[in-house]
Amino acid sequence: MLTILRYTFSRLLGQVLGWGISLALIGAYTVILHDSFVKPEAQQQYLQLIAGYPPEMMAFFGDMNDLFSPSGFLNMVFFSYMPIIAGIFSIASSAAMLAGDEEKGTLDLVLAHPVSRARLFWGRLAALTLATAAILGLAWLGFVLPLSKTTLEATPVQIAYAFLSLFAVLMFFGMLALLLSMLVPSQRLATMTSGLVLVVSYFLTSLGRLNTELVDIERLFPLHYYQGGNAVADMNWGWFAGLLGIALVLALLAWWGFERRDVRVAGEGNWGFMGWPLKKKDTIGKT
Repeated sequence: MLTILRYTFSRLLGQVLGWGISLALIGAYTVILHDSFVKPEAQQQYLQLIAGYPPEMMAFFGDMNDLFSPSGFLNMVFFSYMPIIAGIFSIASSAAMLAGDEEKGTLDLVLAHPVSRARLFWGRLAALTLATAAILGLAWLGFVLPLSKTTLEATPVQIAYAFLSLFAVLMFFGMLALLLSMLVPSQRLATMTSGLVLVVSYFLTSLGRLNTELVDIERLFPLHYYQGGNAVADMNWGWFAGLLGIALVLALLAWWGFERRDVRVAGEGNWGFMGWPLKKKDTIGKT
């Protein structure tokens, strides 16, 4: 399994560096921006600017009453939109983890070697998890390296809490995409469906701050439990563990589907699963 992990991670290394360095640069800019943002004259200008925008727009950035605290600043400038940005990598990579090879016709060749389905699945999943953690780790470094030269009152550990919350959300949506890639007719559809759930959750969570009638609905979506920059001030470990726990359940269901062989693997172009008739069964590894 370690060989599969190393090989898969090496294939993802370019994406890790591209995403990680990009987010690190944004993080460094965010930290450097803080000192000019919290100056009294700048605060007054920002408050006047915000007052000119409709509250529906500003709801997407979090609680504006907490704007000039370390947690509120980090949430507004960086973490409020990171689930959408970083979710692109997590969802696309997870949906392609196995379905991509199946659609390209290379999964048969991989499984023709003496490697079990379990080792292939968990090796690739471990590599994908490590790649996600590496991207966020590089982004965290972007925050930490210039931190001592600013007045931002947040420690590296506190900033790491915000990244842990982001990691849990990314794993949730990644595992959702992985499971859907076992069920729906194509990798593209799995990616699109998971992305749709992410976007709907983002809008509902944001608008729920304005319309109390949406609160009961948006609590059913995962981004309700995303803490973002607010984790700097008060990390909710229950929410963090809950998101990771559900992500693990989704991963186990995807593994079960991959092991069953008669649950579709993307590329077959059919909806067969759980006893539904199949146009073509996945016979890889049966002989």
